[in-house]
Amino acid sequence: MQENYQQKILGILGGGQLGRMVIQSAISYNIDIHILDPDPNAPCKDICQNFIQGKLTDFDTVYNFGKNCDVITIEIENVNTEALQRLADEGKEVFPQPHIIKMIQDKRLQKQFYKNNNIPSADFILTANKEEVKANSGFLPAVNKLGREGYDGRGVQVLKTKKDLENAFDAPGLLEKLIDFEQELSVIVARNKQGETVAFPSVECSFHPTANLVEFLFAPANISIATEEKAKSLAFQVIEKLEMVGILAVEMFVTRSGDILVNEIAPRPHNSGHHTIEANFTSQFEQHLRSVLNMPLGNTALRCPAAMVNLLGEDGFTGNAIVEGMDKAISQKGVYVHLYGKKVTKPFRKMGHVTILDENVSVLKKRALEIKEIIKIKA
Repeated sequence: MQENYQQKILGILGGGQLGRMVIQSAISYNIDIHILDPDPNAPCKDICQNFIQGKLTDFDTVYNFGKNCDVITIEIENVNTEALQRLADEGKEVFPQPHIIKMIQDKRLQKQFYKNNNIPSADFILTANKEEVKANSGFLPAVNKLGREGYDGRGVQVLKTKKDLENAFDAPGLLEKLIDFEQELSVIVARNKQGETVAFPSVECSFHPTANLVEFLFAPANISIATEEKAKSLAFQVIEKLEMVGILAVEMFVTRSGDILVNEIAPRPHNSGHHTIEANFTSQFEQHLRSVLNMPLGNTALRCPAAMVNLLGEDGFTGNAIVEGMDKAISQKGVYVHLYGKKVTKPFRKMGHVTILDENVSVLKKRALEIKEIIKIKA
């Protein structure tokens, strides 16, 4: 029997830009969205049906919020999984499942999952503190990652020589072999309750040199058909081993020898899928809705080659955001600006993104660089 999606309340933990773009998709289906977020001015505040201000890591807050929803999902991993598990035990649908969120919250558990399931990933050593990192100096060059609460480039650093060991994190974490990669890819894959699984085409990511955030992405990725198939197969392997319901971003390295290694995963809509709003037949945000509400999954093919530029707060500016260069940017064909409703800017804060569509793949990079120079977010 067909489910009546319109009668279900979808609760989202987190009211940032990802939730905002999920709501924009939900409007087309008359789906009511309730949001829980600690920020009284969260980007979702004025466009959801019910906004609750509260801590995402507090058991009672999350539990009481979830009791008034039919399906609960996330747009950020740092949430109280015990409350979500209680809700699931009491019959609420929680996707991704609480035990998966709990595993992904800790990079140590995430790496162990890859190892246990023969998913190719960089070699690693688990470390309890700074002294243990120092004791493994023979493993350098390596990436030192905090086990928990690292995000958007925080909690990750490269240790190349013994001199760098003084910077090691003095907390539970891991050392991961530094990979000499040729490209960084992301594949977003979705799975619904019936086990239907689909993947978006691979995208190629280019990172900001200092902020450790994705600065540009290009779709399709500049890879061979064989590499594309290998990357998608790996993404399917990860979501199927997890038996996860929802959307999953699988970030990967393509090594110089042609191997593909999983770097990290995120069980929610992801920065590497923002272009899908205009560039694909189904956006990642609509696909997230479809997967957690057990709707048929949408077609993921590209309508048109695309580039995406993250709009980050300019370095040296903190305060009420002023967007410069908007008119010049949107006067161009195929340029789509998305601002996230954040009133205050600070250096490298994600304030929005721009998607550029162009049938001519060879000019996309040039156009993306131009847009980055045209639009500036200052205070």
